[in-house]
Amino acid sequence: MPKFPSRFRRLDDILADLAVEDPLLLTELDGYLTGIAVCPQAIEPNEWLPPIWGGGYGEGAPFEDPIDVQLFADMVLARFQEIRRDLARGKPQPIFETDERNGEVLWEEWIGGFSMATSLRPATWSAVAKGADESAAAAMSHIQTLIEVAGDESGLPGVEINALCDGAPMSIPQQMVTLFATRGTKDNVPAEAADRPVKVGRNDPCPCGSGKKYKRCCSAD
Repeated sequence: MPKFPSRFRRLDDILADLAVEDPLLLTELDGYLTGIAVCPQAIEPNEWLPPIWGGGYGEGAPFEDPIDVQLFADMVLARFQEIRRDLARGKPQPIFETDERNGEVLWEEWIGGFSMATSLRPATWSAVAKGADESAAAAMSHIQTLIEVAGDESGLPGVEINALCDGAPMSIPQQMVTLFATRGTKDNVPAEAADRPVKVGRNDPCPCGSGKKYKRCCSAD
């Protein structure tokens, strides 16, 4: 793992220690959080937090102590806010792993995390790809191509795939800036195409599993 700041290394350690079958890597989490940040339709933390630990809506994190649940959620939310600030400045800093043998940037896991985020709002992202906002549609088309390449599902010639892979570490941040900047435009997502999130009452238990009421936990963010 590259020499990331200590807060990232700590988060990576917690992810690795989660009592789940296939925990997310730090770079996957980063792609996932970025996908949430650039989504044209806002997604509340109480909905997008549980998939990080493989839980369904309303399922708490696999920690015995509720304090640990909240600390973990706070760390994830802090990174999420950092991603949003970087995107707003037009200077995203995605967390990519690097092959220590040759220095190659391993972007595939990051894009896998982004793909995971799009699965929360499939109709919304489909509308972006087919929408009237040409810059957003082009950005999403490029990202979808990278998702297919990473999953060995692309039918492109090998030469084109190699070129896409070589350019991905540079093109991904650029496309994220475009998607973030256009997410609120009227041409981006038609209202009828938007996915409907599940509603949670402010006095209901928070679905993140902290044990607190929603209004005093994720709703406050």
